[in-house]
Amino acid sequence: MKALLKMPGFAIGFIMAFAFVLAALISFFWLPYAVDGVDIANKMQAPSWSNWFGTDQYGRDILSMIMMGGRTSIAVAIVAVGIGVGLGVPLGLAAAARKGGLLDEIIMRGNDLIFAFPALLIAILITAVLGASALNAIIAIGIFNIPVFARLSRGAALSLWTRDFVLAARVAGKGRVRISFEHILPNITNLLIVQGTIQFSLGILAEAALSYIGLGAQPPIPSWGRMLADSQTLVSLAPHLALFPGAAIVLTVLGLNLMGDALRDHFDPKTRRERQ
Repeated sequence: MKALLKMPGFAIGFIMAFAFVLAALISFFWLPYAVDGVDIANKMQAPSWSNWFGTDQYGRDILSMIMMGGRTSIAVAIVAVGIGVGLGVPLGLAAAARKGGLLDEIIMRGNDLIFAFPALLIAILITAVLGASALNAIIAIGIFNIPVFARLSRGAALSLWTRDFVLAARVAGKGRVRISFEHILPNITNLLIVQGTIQFSLGILAEAALSYIGLGAQPPIPSWGRMLADSQTLVSLAPHLALFPGAAIVLTVLGLNLMGDALRDHFDPKTRRERQ
């Protein structure tokens, strides 16, 4: 961790992302104002000492809504990435272990089928059946993450199946499943961490996009995307309505992407040698 913090990109990205994660965690215990409190007399107030980010068209404190909205976005992204890792990695390892076989073909063609439908379209299909909610957004984003991790795991695992340590494990009588989890998985963990960081940022962006069109978290649960959608007709009157939730999305995603790039450089031997 100390080596990573010495990298400017990772340090800056970590500070940016951690600030919003910390704000989301604090929202569980404390908020400047209640997010469900309507105060029409103070609607669309500019940023001030009493309301640092101003108020929205209903008089609600924007800072409080961003803090609680961050909780929604981060939770959706974490669970969606967890679905991708939990299902995609085992599928990718299984496909690599049975390269060229029927199982490999079924898994990879299934991945191609999912890739043919963007996360937004999957969300629309799920919403049409189950209704709009944060849970359905998690399902949609999670389903799209499965082939991402499956392809990555398969590609990385295939390059390891011909290595000497894997051949030695096979000679020792270990089965394909045991080799995949005892020898292959530990050697591709770094790649999965990097991809997980990137998919986490994309998950936040996807959740904001789904909420923007009304397919994510539903009122009264705050969401950065829906805050942007609600402010689009009022930007000329109160620019801060769009400025702060937009900045929250941009800074969080940018911070996570900087961390992902730094992690990729850190784990890449070629890049590490060039820095030295």
